Amino acid sequence: MRRLVSAALVCFSPMLAAAQAEFPTRPIRLISPFAPGGGNDIISRTLGAAMSKGLGQQIVVDNRPGANTIVAMEILARSTPDGYTLLTTSSSQASNATLYAKLPYDSIRDFAPVSRIGISPLIVAVNPTLPIKSVSDLIAAAKAKPGGLMYPSAGTGNSTHLAGELFAVMAGVTLTHVPYKGLGPGILDLISGRLHAVFSTAPSALPHVKSGRLRALAVTSAARSALAPGLPTVAESGIPGYDASTWYGIITTGGTPHAVIARLNREIVGVLATPEFREQLMAAGADPAPNTPEAFAALIKTEIAKWAKVIKLSGAKPEA
Repeated sequence: MRRLVSAALVCFSPMLAAAQAEFPTRPIRLISPFAPGGGNDIISRTLGAAMSKGLGQQIVVDNRPGANTIVAMEILARSTPDGYTLLTTSSSQASNATLYAKLPYDSIRDFAPVSRIGISPLIVAVNPTLPIKSVSDLIAAAKAKPGGLMYPSAGTGNSTHLAGELFAVMAGVTLTHVPYKGLGPGILDLISGRLHAVFSTAPSALPHVKSGRLRALAVTSAARSALAPGLPTVAESGIPGYDASTWYGIITTGGTPHAVIARLNREIVGVLATPEFREQLMAAGADPAPNTPEAFAALIKTEIAKWAKVIKLSGAKPEA
């Protein structure tokens, strides 16, 4: 029996290798966990169209919004591990691992990272009528009036919320979080003077910064961003080690063959190297930042651990 099994494996292995080498032989499904029109959807469609050319197969974007990406993530986790179902993930994969007490999947085991796509820094900004012109000024104002400075977010557990919580923890201050159903209304209240600061996505903040309705202080990424090259990082402005970037990447189902993942990774890295796609990605508010499947997997694990500490310290709970 052992000899028969061994012989079968010897015969089957070349066929399996050939099938993986030919990948893909049919269209690929790329799930976007958000509704059409948002940043994740735009990145998914732009990347999908570019990858289709190199792979020789159409990549069909499938929008599956709901439950802060959990609906889409569960669909991917239950898909066949063959590389024909992908998902454009983001930092929410890391924060959801702690934010939700019970998920219908394992945030690490059930997925196979392919490559990070880009890093989208948040912009720390304040109402320009305030005498706050730097991160150090913001920290001093928060210490002078604990809990008196209020900042909006796009919802509890969102990156625009957790960036503020990480800032407060690392700076040793207390900020008051005001959640909204989307960041737009919160920024309008900031401009009107009802709030004081914001940790905003670049596309939402920069137009108001350019018009003078907001004053930008820093970016939340570990390194300066090409999206706002004149702004320092929070880390170099008074909180060493601070990094609250939003990142995007492509993952597939756990157990997908390494050869298939490597093929997808090569295509993503190649697309991100083209000036045309880099410009499109930056227009969507992200700096191109591809990496290897192994490096992306390590990043996700690190991010899960980092945000777990912040969420537990802040007591953040998902919105009903």
